[in-house]
Amino acid sequence: MKIFDKKILAEANGARIVRIEILSGHIASAAKAGQFVVLMANEDAERIPLTIVSADKAKGTITLIFQEAGYTTRLLGKMNIGEELYAVAGPLGHPTEIKKTGNIILIGGGVGIAEVYPVAKAFKEAGNRTTTILGARTKDLLILEKELKNVSDEVHIVTDDGSYGKKGFVTDALKEILSGPSSLAPGALVYAVGPIPMMKAVSSLTKEFKIHTIVSLNTIMVDATGMCGCCRVTIGGQTKFSCIDGPEFDAALIDWDELTNRNRIYTEQEKHICKLEGFIQ
Repeated sequence: MKIFDKKILAEANGARIVRIEILSGHIASAAKAGQFVVLMANEDAERIPLTIVSADKAKGTITLIFQEAGYTTRLLGKMNIGEELYAVAGPLGHPTEIKKTGNIILIGGGVGIAEVYPVAKAFKEAGNRTTTILGARTKDLLILEKELKNVSDEVHIVTDDGSYGKKGFVTDALKEILSGPSSLAPGALVYAVGPIPMMKAVSSLTKEFKIHTIVSLNTIMVDATGMCGCCRVTIGGQTKFSCIDGPEFDAALIDWDELTNRNRIYTEQEKHICKLEGFIQ
């Protein structure tokens, strides 16, 4: 699994978002919107899930986008074109259920914008009217604006610091849309991907407006085939595995507090490893 291309998409305040294109013909030929891969940068690295942003069947490549945050993403970000990844498995997870429902509001926060893009493209190609809300901490960390404008009927941009678009959060833009003179049909759908607090806030807001909402969860994974149980989440009071039952779930049914706590389990260990490897001070 060789790195075919690499580009730094955004960099600001110590954060860096990277796009890599990987040669993998069998994954490229089978991948659908909403699915992901699990990869290992080298034989000693952990396994991490990354959403398939796009697939080029002709070239036999898949595109992945990630933010350098923990040890493995920082290690992956240091790799160059031509280098071999130790392992890539996929496509994994259930693809997004794409159908014509009328109006779709897609919300991407931070690097979650990369996960929203293939879904927005698929919904648009299915004949839906797509409204996209993009949120970033600052203008320099906003990604895929042009690509999403090409597959959206309407795009709203918000930044935490007000450096681009409107100052505020994605929920501010969403509430403005839902509270305004809306033409949303009964089958309207909100689809959101981003940090857990953002998705939780979106879910809370859409409950008020009684709009069906789907989120894609990026939980802790090890095996990614349903064998280890690390990615378990509580959905409607039942235990599900995001690797084989997801990664997409009905936002209104998720136990958000449990998900938040589980995703923080290895925070201190991650910081320790990054310090040992010299990635952070």
